[in-house]
Amino acid sequence: MTRDDGGDELSGRDTFSRRQTLRTALSVAAGLAIPSAVDLNTARTMAADTADPLRDGPMTFEGVTEQARRLAAAPYRPSADDLPASLASLSYDGYRAITFRPDAAPRLGDSFSLQLFHRGFLQRKRVALFLQPPDGPPQPILYRSSLFDLGSGLAGQDFPSDLGFAGFRLHYAFDDAKPAHQEEFLVFLGASYFRLRGKTQEYGLSARGAAIQTGGPGAEEFPDFTAFWICEPKAEARAVTILALLDSPSLAGAYRFDVHPGETSRMVVTASLHPRAAIPRLGLAPLTSMFLHGENGPGAGGAQPFDDFRPQVHDSDGLVVSTRDDRLWRPLTNGRRDPQISAFQVDPLDGFGLLQRERNFAAYLDVQARHEARPGLWVTPQAGFGVGAVQLFEIPSREEYMDNVVAAFVPAAPVAGGGALDLAYTLSTVGGEPDTAVLSALARVVSTRVGSAERLRPTTPPSPERRLYVVDFEGPGLPAGHDESLAAEVSASLGTMVDPVVERVPQTGGWRLYVEWRPPVPRPPGDIILRARLMRFGRPISETWDNVA
Repeated sequence: MTRDDGGDELSGRDTFSRRQTLRTALSVAAGLAIPSAVDLNTARTMAADTADPLRDGPMTFEGVTEQARRLAAAPYRPSADDLPASLASLSYDGYRAITFRPDAAPRLGDSFSLQLFHRGFLQRKRVALFLQPPDGPPQPILYRSSLFDLGSGLAGQDFPSDLGFAGFRLHYAFDDAKPAHQEEFLVFLGASYFRLRGKTQEYGLSARGAAIQTGGPGAEEFPDFTAFWICEPKAEARAVTILALLDSPSLAGAYRFDVHPGETSRMVVTASLHPRAAIPRLGLAPLTSMFLHGENGPGAGGAQPFDDFRPQVHDSDGLVVSTRDDRLWRPLTNGRRDPQISAFQVDPLDGFGLLQRERNFAAYLDVQARHEARPGLWVTPQAGFGVGAVQLFEIPSREEYMDNVVAAFVPAAPVAGGGALDLAYTLSTVGGEPDTAVLSALARVVSTRVGSAERLRPTTPPSPERRLYVVDFEGPGLPAGHDESLAAEVSASLGTMVDPVVERVPQTGGWRLYVEWRPPVPRPPGDIILRARLMRFGRPISETWDNVA
């Protein structure tokens, strides 16, 4: 695995608030435990009397793929901006006041139920929703104002049945003994964003259907899921399937999501993408997260510290990229002057993910946000993604509500228009490690800290440029006691790494690396990459720590 250090520096980039599309509606519910009281026969009264006129049988992934192919062969037609004025002018608080009535939630088998998001405020676009019975045509779900408590600002208003919905969320009975006690675990809301969590996890980062031109060249494009078919599971089923149609000026696509909720949840994603035109940078299996500040401070030279009582604020603290021969950990950073892209070349890719490795409440001290319980997401290609790179896009941010980190696999060659790109991968939520989704014989990096090297090796006069990096490793393969065969392999793209020392940390059972980095004088502009890994008998026993100086 190699890194392309010619990453772009992008100035004047529009820092679009990716979190904004989700935060307004997800903050509506005070809790997750919601009963499901409506069976599917009742739910079908929410549907039109006639089925989808284009079909006389069940919708299938192949059927959605054919729709995507037809869309891609025609000019893009944006959805109508037909939101009623009273909904378009809603304030944040006004939109938060709209809540779905839990007693109207359709049950899907014994273990699942469905809730709907109202349009309004930032959620302007209509998403078509269908219930797909085991046989027979799909049943479109029609809007009714009575499905919602509209709040005092909209009390008494009645909107037409073609208003549609902004998205939906699924609830699941994690406890077999309490099938009526169902908790929200999956939400599709805004563009092609969705969130997934396991039983003991809180919502954190998001996944997306596709990322187009993230980081340039040109303006970023945000495709929309325009229609969903929620397939009715059998009564005893513990998994549910969702079909989706995606559309944008550059791309149409069909998706199948086979969702398996549990202590950690898993989603098998099958997609068929049909570009209308060439796409220079198409991000596959994109993940979007927030990193404000962490244990290594703001994380960029010259960045201003955060005036925050919380030691750390982030949904993810690092990127992992795994190949057959190596596994790399890149701590996330914030505070650069400009957005930055880092590219990690892989051939083939075993998997990648944005993870939250710090799982200790004391590291965050946020009772409401519970950052320590937010999951990572791990992407496992089922048949590889071909030649390309995992690209990490980091946007400087001072706002907690902004998702300022994107990671995705980008094919080496621009995607040509007029063809088809088929892919399949698994998304797994990751809590504390080691985790079965990210199995490896290599020890993992669990913390990165940096400070003045003058504290340990004072010089006269002191040099503020000398930096000491302290990297902690834990996990399999590490010696249980003192071992002189353990050493560190270190490198820097510029400057000098001085006197690496490793020692065992009896308090954790892990090992710690201390290494000083002395920058070049004068220091050139741009990022400098530092790397380190633990070696024993000439073989790596840890993942590779990859850090921006």
